[in-house]
Amino acid sequence: MQAFLQFSPEVAAARAAGKPVVALESTIISHGMPYPQNVQTAREVEQVIRDAGAVPATIALIDGKICVGLADAQLEQLGNAQDALKVSRRDLAYVLAEKKLGATTVAATMICAALAGIEVFVTGGIGGVHRGAETSFDISADLQELARTNVAVVCAGVKSILDIGLTLEYLETHGVPVVSVGQPGFPAFFTRESGFNADFQLDTPAQQARFIRTKWQLGLTGGVVVSNPVPVESAMQSDEIDGIIAQALREADARGVKGKAVTPFLLARIKDLTGGRSLATNIALVKNNALVGAHLAVALHAAAHV
Repeated sequence: MQAFLQFSPEVAAARAAGKPVVALESTIISHGMPYPQNVQTAREVEQVIRDAGAVPATIALIDGKICVGLADAQLEQLGNAQDALKVSRRDLAYVLAEKKLGATTVAATMICAALAGIEVFVTGGIGGVHRGAETSFDISADLQELARTNVAVVCAGVKSILDIGLTLEYLETHGVPVVSVGQPGFPAFFTRESGFNADFQLDTPAQQARFIRTKWQLGLTGGVVVSNPVPVESAMQSDEIDGIIAQALREADARGVKGKAVTPFLLARIKDLTGGRSLATNIALVKNNALVGAHLAVALHAAAHV
């Protein structure tokens, strides 16, 4: 496995020095935001993590290697590429074997982070059970990965284009704990509240680290969802975003958009229908998650060296 890993100089130095590292996905660059906001946001998120005392490691598949930490030129390559594949667990071996350009989803980033010995991963929102899954069976591979891979995932909850209630039921069935930060309610990506509560509220990095470390020390395999609501000043109103999502879902259905193409299509349509405000919210929540994730990584590192 180690033969496939390629660490950037910054991440390699952090590993050698025993510094906390935070993983970042790359589909948010290739499929989640338009250029140039995608690359600019990626750089700003990395800097948030550095400023908080950890080292960022954006992950992507390039030339048959799992690149853990990307150079500026690689970020630009991902941000501009039209042929970057959206990579989940199913796709990892193919993309590496064929040396194609791959952007990692939540599931794939968790796998790669675990291979690299990284315990904390920051994203925007995790995937989940899609609306209408009772007939489509469309359930994100992110959820099964959370049940099997020991990585803490800091997110702004589940994307509000999904069925949040069923997603939380699925996580509960597979024993994945859902932690909230700063409030009991589970956030819904663009909005701070989803109408559902998390399993546990743990507000401080020390509390979160103690809980996560205890889980893994008990041999309870799998990740932890650390749900962190979008900042108040950047949150959208539920009534507005719900109506826009409903319209975008109808358009996706009418156009026959399926599978991996659904989420990028919906996010792009929501951006257009909100006049770009949803993109601003997306950027704000990712930066906020990066701060919480970096503090968690520092706390986990400290807890491991007591």
